[in-house]
Amino acid sequence: MITGVSRRKGIGFAIARRLSALGAHLFLHSFAAFDAAQPWGADPDGPVSLVDELRCQGVRVEHEDADFQISGAPESLVRSAAVAFGHIDILVVNHAYSTSGSLEDLTSAEIDRHLHANVRAPLLLAKAFAAQHDGRTGGRIVLLTSGQHRGPMPGELAYVASKGALHQLTRSLSAHLAPHRITVNTVNPGATDTGYASAVLHQDVLAREPQGRWGEPADAARIIGWLVTDEAQWITGEVINSTGGGP
Repeated sequence: MITGVSRRKGIGFAIARRLSALGAHLFLHSFAAFDAAQPWGADPDGPVSLVDELRCQGVRVEHEDADFQISGAPESLVRSAAVAFGHIDILVVNHAYSTSGSLEDLTSAEIDRHLHANVRAPLLLAKAFAAQHDGRTGGRIVLLTSGQHRGPMPGELAYVASKGALHQLTRSLSAHLAPHRITVNTVNPGATDTGYASAVLHQDVLAREPQGRWGEPADAARIIGWLVTDEAQWITGEVINSTGGGP
C-alpha cells in the first residue's frame, strides 16, 4: 500500500513502478484534488492512467482516493486494501500536505491541516496496518520525511513541525512493532525534481548539489524498494538521508 500516488512526476508513482517491477501487487492512494489546487496542477488524465500503466506490468493494482483531513479516512483506506488483498505486507507513507508560509503567516487552521495529513494520518495508517498484520515475516513500514534536521526551512514551519514528528517517531514506532515482525524506517529523499520548484528555486538548489543535479523520484524509489525486501530485514528504526550528498 502506497499513499500519495497522484502524479506521474511524483515520488509515489516512482515507488509504485519500482515495487511493481519487484513483483508486488499494489493498493494505491491518491488525493488529486490537492495537486489540482497547487501551482503545478494535477495530471490531466488523473491517477487512473497511472493505475492502467502499472497493471500493464502484470501485477494487480487497486486504487482509492481519500482526503486525510477527514477523520476515519486512514483506517477506511487500510480496510479497503485488506479486503482487496486479504493482507498487506508493506505500507509506504509517501503523501504530504505542504504549503509555504513564515511565522507571521501561520494560522491554527493551517497548522492543523499539516498535522492531520502528515502526523495523524501516518500514525493511524500504521496502527491499522499493524492491526491487520498477522505476524508473518516481511512486515514493512516506510515513512518519508524532509530535510528539516539538516538545515533551516523558515518558510515552511508547519511542514517542518509535521515532518519532524515523523523523524522523531521512527525509533519508538520501530521498537513497538519489531516483536510483530514489522520494520519501520524513514527516508529523507532530499530535493527531488517533481515539478514543484520555480525556475529560481530550481537553480538555487542545483548550485548546492554536489553531484550537479536534483534528485529524481527514481532515486527515492530505489532505496525504498530495497528497504521493503528481505535484504533489509535487519534495518529498522533508522532515518536514512538519500540526498546525493546535498542538504
